[in-house]
Amino acid sequence: MKTQKQSRIDLVDKKINQLISVVKQLLEQQAYLKDLSVGTLETIKNMEGYEDAIEKLKAKMAAEASETKEADANRKIIE
Repeated sequence: MKTQKQSRIDLVDKKINQLISVVKQLLEQQAYLKDLSVGTLETIKNMEGYEDAIEKLKAKMAAEASETKEADANRKIIE
């Protein structure tokens, strides 16, 4: 018959193995999402109008950055 100490050790061992399994699944999902995002980006790069869209995004980000700096200088809350 197992002692209380041994059954506690077995329980901890089981929990550790479950956590290892979860971490492995997370790593696999992260690798899958990385591959998916890279593939999506490469597909979008081949679409017509990609360069124009990037330039528009750059201009929008620059405008937002200047608005943020202006709001920070006036100590206003940005919403």
